[in-house]
Amino acid sequence: MAKKSTTKGGVTVTLVKSPIGFNKAQAKVVQGMGLRRIRHSVTLPDTAETHGMIHKVRHLVKVG
Repeated sequence: MAKKSTTKGGVTVTLVKSPIGFNKAQAKVVQGMGLRRIRHSVTLPDTAETHGMIHKVRHLVKVG
């Protein structure tokens, strides 16, 4: 599951693989997380919804 980051109770997520060629729903999840390009990182709140989004695209992102 997602690892917790020490930055103000949030989870830092980095896009490491392009969503092109994968299910379009996964691309929408990546976009919904605020990730725009490879190696782009965002800090998201540590909630169950965020954990679900990370789980859905776990092969495209790195958490930490």
